[in-house]
Amino acid sequence: MSRYLFLVLGLAISMANASEQSSPKTTAQDQHDLAYSLGASLGERLRQEVPDLQIQALIDGLKQSYQGKRLALDNARIEQILAQHEANSQAPDSEKSLAAEQAFLAQEKTLKGVRELADGILLTELSPGTGKKPSANDQVQVKYVGRLPDGTVFDQSTQPQWFRLNSVISGWSSALQQMPVGAKWRLVIPSAQAYGTEGAGELIPPYTPLVFEIELLDTRP
Repeated sequence: MSRYLFLVLGLAISMANASEQSSPKTTAQDQHDLAYSLGASLGERLRQEVPDLQIQALIDGLKQSYQGKRLALDNARIEQILAQHEANSQAPDSEKSLAAEQAFLAQEKTLKGVRELADGILLTELSPGTGKKPSANDQVQVKYVGRLPDGTVFDQSTQPQWFRLNSVISGWSSALQQMPVGAKWRLVIPSAQAYGTEGAGELIPPYTPLVFEIELLDTRP
């Protein structure tokens, strides 16, 4: 069972608890309808994720667990099966995300003024700079806006910010070492140079390329 299904079960339990708290005097019919509704909701979601699920085995496992009875499988086997199911469920999503990233990067490469750096980062110069270029361990003062491929802003500086280049994502570190003070660049950073296969919480999904507009204001050791 994937994290998605654990969420479904959690929602079902929450619904049950909320119903009990809001209606302390329930009839037998109310209890039946609640149980049926929870089952119908869970069944619909399971049908979408696991269309070939053996319903009787599902009922047996649910019943034995709910009643606190001895389960037919030990905990180690259950954890192994659920982990494998989650891995199998995530694989198609990862392939889709990777394909979407590749398509986005290919489209970006066709835009006017774009050039590709050695590590796959795409650079468009918005304003030139003539100052010093930072080294790998230097601090940089920047103003920036970070966007997802669909244009959603996920991070930005309202005031100039200082960062040390060895503490930021590798795409920033690599690109800014080639950027002179005073320049403003648009960078498209592949996921491998950003947050990779893990993403960053709910904010940045796995295999997500990031788009930054960065102005380098100053640098210092």
